[in-house]
Amino acid sequence: MAPAPLHTALSVPGMHCGGCMGKVEQALAAVPGVVAARANLTARSVGVDHVAGVAVPDLVAALAATGFAAQPRATVLEQAPSAVRPLLAPLAVAAFACMNVMLLSVSVWSGADGATRDLFHWLSALIGVPAIAYAGRPFFASAWGALKHGRTNMDVPISIGVTLATALSFYETVTHGAEAWFDGTLMLLLFLLAGRALDAMMRDRARAGVDALLRQAAPGAMVVAADGTPAWLAATDLAPGMIMRVAAGERLAADGVILRGASRLDRSLLTGESAAVAAKVGDLVLAGTLNEEAPLDVEVRAIGEDTALAEIARLMETAGQSRSRYVRIADRASRLYAPAVHSLAALTFVGWMLAGAGLYKALVIAIAVLIITCPCALGLAVPVAQVVAAGALMKRGVLIKDGSALERLAEVNRMLIDKTGTLTLGRPVPDASALDALTPQEAGVALALASHSRHPLSLGLAEALAARGVKAAPLSEVEEVPGRGVTALWQGIAVSLGRPSSPAGGMAAALALGADPVRLIGFADCLRPDAQAALAALRRQGLEASILSGDNAQAVAHVARETGLTAQASASPQDKHDAIARLTAGGRRVLMVGDGLNDGPALAAAHASIAPGTASDVGRQAADVVFTGTSLMALPRCVAMARATMRVVRQNFALAIAYNLLAVPLAMAGLVTPLIAAVAMSTSSLIVVANSLRLSWVGRDVA
Repeated sequence: MAPAPLHTALSVPGMHCGGCMGKVEQALAAVPGVVAARANLTARSVGVDHVAGVAVPDLVAALAATGFAAQPRATVLEQAPSAVRPLLAPLAVAAFACMNVMLLSVSVWSGADGATRDLFHWLSALIGVPAIAYAGRPFFASAWGALKHGRTNMDVPISIGVTLATALSFYETVTHGAEAWFDGTLMLLLFLLAGRALDAMMRDRARAGVDALLRQAAPGAMVVAADGTPAWLAATDLAPGMIMRVAAGERLAADGVILRGASRLDRSLLTGESAAVAAKVGDLVLAGTLNEEAPLDVEVRAIGEDTALAEIARLMETAGQSRSRYVRIADRASRLYAPAVHSLAALTFVGWMLAGAGLYKALVIAIAVLIITCPCALGLAVPVAQVVAAGALMKRGVLIKDGSALERLAEVNRMLIDKTGTLTLGRPVPDASALDALTPQEAGVALALASHSRHPLSLGLAEALAARGVKAAPLSEVEEVPGRGVTALWQGIAVSLGRPSSPAGGMAAALALGADPVRLIGFADCLRPDAQAALAALRRQGLEASILSGDNAQAVAHVARETGLTAQASASPQDKHDAIARLTAGGRRVLMVGDGLNDGPALAAAHASIAPGTASDVGRQAADVVFTGTSLMALPRCVAMARATMRVVRQNFALAIAYNLLAVPLAMAGLVTPLIAAVAMSTSSLIVVANSLRLSWVGRDVA
């Protein structure tokens, strides 16, 4: 049997589009011994599966030969570098210089000549040349990296056009020429940098990684030595066979088996089940779970990368890489852009030379072609529409983290939704009839007792009673016993609020006042407001929905009956991941809606994903979209806005293509100067921006 391939993660900060991803993967696949390479554009990384004989320097060298600098990542959970920060300074310089040079150009456009025109040209050159050199660095560096390794990209024609226009403008300045195009060149860079910065901003909103997973485990544990001496050890220093003592209220730092003690564990992060479960000697317990009641001695069985948390992290990393292979519309367009522009400019130059025009005139016309075809409108078509749509949704309590999420969200045709904390509020609510049955004195005592505890049932009871206007009764000698509840004295009578003495169906709390009969208060996890209306709206949008939950079958069946949805209960993180994989293999594009750690791999694996603002750190990190508030109407609102955004994006591309079909022949015919080309290019960009702004009104009308 062949040994399993090794996995290496590399950081590749130079990737910025789908074409880059393809080149990175092809370069690594060509290395002997590499089994598979999968790039993750959001994290600017690539995961490589390879045989033992392949060394990391071999992989780094293969990428370097293609023009991509790379270095090993210490962990797949490493924070991804910001994509927008390196663009802010060049954008600011381009904007400042463009405004000043435009002011100087007004006099030239107004008819100034002679010494006055020369003075303004020189002032423009003094401002423009350094600004162009600095603001153009992102394009120059990318273009040079591609050219020196024998390939091309979108930045090559941009860099050629900017360099030639600047050089020719400087030549015009030195020779007292009538025209110089520093203003047009700076305007070009300003629009290009603005489009790239907007796109980078949307990428930076994407999940930075799954580092939140490891924060769910404790940073360390109290370890009991063979002689009984306790000592605190960091989680990284734990080893299988050690005995860790977990106090009530602490999270486990490693997977293990209970040796001594019994307690109840909150496993909602791992399973999504809201109710704590009993744990006794011999039971397997997992890192990240919360010990609620009594101390436990746990023999460590798995640490670090071997824990269940780390396995979920690996599932999320793999799923995220699969989803990052989605090729965005702008990336697909960019693959055809560079060769087309190169060909047009070269044909223009050669054609005019053959027609007898001099070198200077042929060069000016070729530069005009390069400038007029610069992809400002194409570059702005997607990010501007996405930013406007994201802004409109943000006003309605919805955060879009990744621009490509809107593209994927517009394509979904199947929805899986978690129960606890997603379809429901995720917090226990007391039964209204049980509260109605309480006397005013009992309600006051219940509120006072509940206010002294942070238990979920106590919090829910206190909130419900306070909303009814109940006043808390004065208590004395209040004491909370973990696992049993709160006890106190009220007017000399012993009172308590805690767990029922006999098992009850579902969640419940027992209120006792002296010798009076015990009042049993039942609790349930209620559906979110507008849940039924939201599901109906999603059905009208063509999305078939079903419940996929880690909660127990009884709780899931109750919600399934209320909503009329089919359901799968007791699903592990792997089960949820596999369910999405099966639907995807069947041609469905899945929208996953979930909130917990156990939903993380599914949120990352789905075609698009949404989480409520109350979700765990992991849920919010893994999801494309996060909505605040309690209403589920955010779901159909997101889908409707995504589809409207893609309609506008397609219109933007049509406008950009129509502009090029009209302008390029004029430029090739020599009827357009580089300055007019820059103005025309900027005008096309402004038209695209204006069309995208319509989405801000669309957002108001979405259900």
